[in-house]
Amino acid sequence: MVETGRIRVAKDKAELVKALTAADGETGPFPTYADVIVFAAALGAKHKKRVPVGEASKKEPAPIPQEQFIVRGYDAVINLIAITETEELKILSLTENNTTENRNYIFEEYINGGLEILQIELRGAVDYTERLLLILISEVVKQKKQEEEFDLSKFLPQM
Repeated sequence: MVETGRIRVAKDKAELVKALTAADGETGPFPTYADVIVFAAALGAKHKKRVPVGEASKKEPAPIPQEQFIVRGYDAVINLIAITETEELKILSLTENNTTENRNYIFEEYINGGLEILQIELRGAVDYTERLLLILISEVVKQKKQEEEFDLSKFLPQM
């Protein structure tokens, strides 16, 4: 289950998280583990891919204190994902039992789902930054195409 006050990464995704981080002389696209994790969670939530963590990484990256997310303003993302998933505002309660743990649990599962998507998308990539940019650009193009395909005929009375 969730380690209180810490966000866990699945052990089988730890190497990917490290590879995406610009630390120890590496040139990953994200400056910190927290940045990678929030991106992965948002990606998982967008694709509605929620995967249980299973065995968590104990070191590199070790479970990350929730304060690191709060300092960066990422607690809003955690809260939005939790509200979207549960469709209940009481998930944000500070007085209800286990709401923080439940929010973290949901967030961790979306992280794991997003990291699974990234594993597939980044397979064989030499430059993760370039591949991530291509992924983001393709999402923008898809969205613009959907906007262009807006059809007013669906608002006309059927005959």
